[in-house]
Amino acid sequence: MSRMIGTVSRGVRAPIIKNGDDIVEIVTSSVLEASEDAGFSFNDRDIVAMTEAIVARAQGNYASVEDIASDVKAKFGGETVGVIFPILSRNRFAICLRGIAKGAKKVVLMLSYPSDEVGNHLVSLDVLDEKGVDPYKDVLSLEKYRELFGYEKHRFTGVDYVEYYENLIKESGAEAEIIFANNPRAILDYTKNVLCCDIHTRARTKRLLKNAGGENVYGLDEILNASVNGSGFNADYGLLGSNKATEDTVKLFPRDCQVVVDAIQAKLKAATGKNIEVMVYGDGAFKDPIGKIWELADPVVSPAYTSGLEGTPNELKLKYLADNEFADLKGEELKEAIKNKIHEKDGDLVGQMASEGTTPRRLTDLIGSLCDLTSGSGDKGTPIVFIQGYFDNYTTE
Repeated sequence: MSRMIGTVSRGVRAPIIKNGDDIVEIVTSSVLEASEDAGFSFNDRDIVAMTEAIVARAQGNYASVEDIASDVKAKFGGETVGVIFPILSRNRFAICLRGIAKGAKKVVLMLSYPSDEVGNHLVSLDVLDEKGVDPYKDVLSLEKYRELFGYEKHRFTGVDYVEYYENLIKESGAEAEIIFANNPRAILDYTKNVLCCDIHTRARTKRLLKNAGGENVYGLDEILNASVNGSGFNADYGLLGSNKATEDTVKLFPRDCQVVVDAIQAKLKAATGKNIEVMVYGDGAFKDPIGKIWELADPVVSPAYTSGLEGTPNELKLKYLADNEFADLKGEELKEAIKNKIHEKDGDLVGQMASEGTTPRRLTDLIGSLCDLTSGSGDKGTPIVFIQGYFDNYTTE
């Protein structure tokens, strides 16, 4: 009988990782110990993935509020700064905002509405319609926002992020002004010094602002893109992908990850004799249907992965074949026809109807989402994920 199990994703427990720990040794030994404990063997094209958090922790890639403030002050001169399009998150942005405010005399905070970039809502589209507000062109002051919408709290966190961010700015010693707009150029009526805090649209935002007369325009990816007073940093992403560590520090997105995944792959090959793929993953890329939150608050799902994870799936849609090309077959005859079709498939199915409906995303984004859902973000204690059978198909015995 053919094998009945397809893809299996296992969360692997690991020690609590601290600054200076050998991440390559810990990940490798944790996976090998898990195989002994759970009784699984290794195969070529298995996948070992680890959260970006444990890589950054092992690297000691941290920065303080004061480090952020120093960099902001150096880049903007300590005067008024327009801070635009931040996400609404205590974990992701609150500590960053404290540092930004400490490095400025005044912060003009411009929030997108009805939601932030990753789907955290301030108000609903239905309420905008009811109030006659056009989010594509209307710029709202804080007073007008309160008049129209009152004090809305986030559905899941119970936080009024407008009030929360305003208080953070003031408590950090800066004057605060809050406006609401979706056209980045709206901030230029208030200041020509702009810090763009959007994640996936940051290149366009910076381009629009510079073309419209912005003088000092930076992105959050350009704050702490080099060490400040010995701090951690990320040359590619700066503060993007950072998380709250303490009330005064953030853990930055890890850097130099390629050497880590390559070293783990080599170490696993030496121990198992198998070619195992390895990746570092952050947020998955999926959307919550109730809260409308798109999970991807990191700049990328995977900052580093071994070469076997490059590319996109090249799969046939089995139900399409069963309902169309092989509609007159059933049982073993249908099974063999589909297996033969899989064996004969082209190396590139782009544009072919038989692949219609298969997921058109990069492998690392798909696998990273699987890993993020497997490991969770709380107290599961499984920052390593071991996946088997991901590259199997209906023909695999």
